[in-house]
Amino acid sequence: MATERQTDPAALSADAKLPARREASLASLVLANRGVFWGGALLLVMVAIALFGPLFTSDPMALNPIKRLKPPGGEFLFGTDFLGRDVFARVIYGARISLAVGLAVALIAISVGLVMGMIAGYIRALDALIMRVMDGLMAIPGILLAIALISLSGATLTTVIVAIVIPEIPRVVRLVRSVVLTVREEPYVEAAIAAGTRLPQILVRHILPNTIAPLIVQATYISGSAMLTESILGFLGAGIPPEIPSWGNIMSEGRTYFQISPWIIFFPGIALAFTVLAVNVVGDGLRDTLDPRIARKM
Repeated sequence: MATERQTDPAALSADAKLPARREASLASLVLANRGVFWGGALLLVMVAIALFGPLFTSDPMALNPIKRLKPPGGEFLFGTDFLGRDVFARVIYGARISLAVGLAVALIAISVGLVMGMIAGYIRALDALIMRVMDGLMAIPGILLAIALISLSGATLTTVIVAIVIPEIPRVVRLVRSVVLTVREEPYVEAAIAAGTRLPQILVRHILPNTIAPLIVQATYISGSAMLTESILGFLGAGIPPEIPSWGNIMSEGRTYFQISPWIIFFPGIALAFTVLAVNVVGDGLRDTLDPRIARKM
């Protein structure tokens, strides 16, 4: 019977379709989650606005002192600031900055933390050294560390991204290390070691696939946290240069006129809140879908 199944073209065709079916079922589970669906839809809307919105708005840097502090209306959807600049155009442009910072921080933190976490979890000789460095970084508040790094090297977009990435790396390292410490004791990893498989192949083939699901979820939380941190730095005047219209900079400039022109702070604050909410909802939905224990309960 086994020989007939191996030589049966229909059986071979069915076996070949199994990976595709698994991928399709995983995709359907992810899309069936309401959090992933609605959060992803809102996030896609924000991304579309950031990409194509500037094509339909005015110059966010254009000054018009005659129309300064105009309330929201027909000509200016979100009103104007104290220099007569269109708040709507500045909020749209600020979406690009926040989304770019969130994506860049998540990708860099996940990449660096993945490598260091796999090394720390699998090579015992380096585990203590790497984790003590990570513990030292986690002992410093992320905002204070970012402000210190920016004050030393200057406020640029690259500096802000690096300053936000560094406090996020220890969290990724600890997550990956915990997964590696569990997976390395599995029988298939021990069998690969006994068969003489080289260390890079063990890490890539047997350990790396087990870290993908938790890293995807962690990346969403890092992205939302990075956007909040960037806005906080901008609000404090320690982030991206003020001539670049980011959400934090817009709110920082508008706090002086909050009592007479609250829309300068209100609209970028709402945009930030909805974007971070969408990212966190997607992360919660992915966690519920990709975590086997939670998925069984659901």
